[in-house]
Amino acid sequence: MPTAVLSALVRPLLEPHLPEGVDARFYSSVDELHELAPQAEIGWFDLDQKGPMIEAVKRAENLKWLNSIYAGLDFLPLDLLLERKVLITNGAGINAIAIAEYVAMMILAYAKNYREVVRAQDRKEWLLDSPGKIELPGTRALLLGYGAIGQQVKPRLEAFGVEVVPVRRSAADGALGPDEWRTRLGEFDWVILAVPATPETDAMIGADELAAMKDSAVLVNVARGAVVDQPALVSALEAKAIGGALLDVTEPEPLPSEHPLWGLENAHITMHLSGRAQNSMFRRSAERFVTNLKAYLEGGELHPVFDPRRGY
Repeated sequence: MPTAVLSALVRPLLEPHLPEGVDARFYSSVDELHELAPQAEIGWFDLDQKGPMIEAVKRAENLKWLNSIYAGLDFLPLDLLLERKVLITNGAGINAIAIAEYVAMMILAYAKNYREVVRAQDRKEWLLDSPGKIELPGTRALLLGYGAIGQQVKPRLEAFGVEVVPVRRSAADGALGPDEWRTRLGEFDWVILAVPATPETDAMIGADELAAMKDSAVLVNVARGAVVDQPALVSALEAKAIGGALLDVTEPEPLPSEHPLWGLENAHITMHLSGRAQNSMFRRSAERFVTNLKAYLEGGELHPVFDPRRGY
């Protein structure tokens, strides 16, 4: 009978649906997780802090399947998991709807400068004109990353009249190929990052890419902070070389209070809240885990499988 070590946070969602033939053991603290990890054949080791998760993985020498609610797992000891031949499933797509809604919200808020409207309300000041006048129809968005999140972003922005051009491995149906987008950056009003964090995407937006953008263009990052050369972004924003940056993610996180991004009027920081702006994350994750658990016990296929070689 396989032992599954699982978070007590999802116990009410899991326990009534667990199939027979599983020895489920729930942890409610880091110490309990570390004590139980060596017993785990199946592990769902999610915590708010990465360090204790890494330690749990290291201790789990009998682990065969690791599940996570997180989509990005680049912080885990992936070489060790590869060496142990651990099957990994992640949270790809679990938060896609909420993140896509956040992209639309951030772009609309920027277009209408809604931040100034809120500030006026705080001052009890009745504005006589809108502080933001950008209309979305006729604008163009370059969408880097066309996975679960990107596929939710595209129709939402198209509903507002934005022409969305995704980047795909093979250019087709209006998409750009991976070697084309850099030479076309100057054509877009919005540059949206929804790529996985991999060595290939590390600092993919740097000084050259920022210089190639329109001086009115806006960078939107819901990927990872590491995909942007942040010092180069700060320089571009300070020089007003681009219109602005809508950043749900930064490097590091939390962003230190003294970091210059906080003080830039053309930087909007939303503290990596996009995936949390929902009430269905744990329910969706639990349902997916139960489905995968039944498949695991029956020797079937699990979805979505995270490839530690690719990083997604």
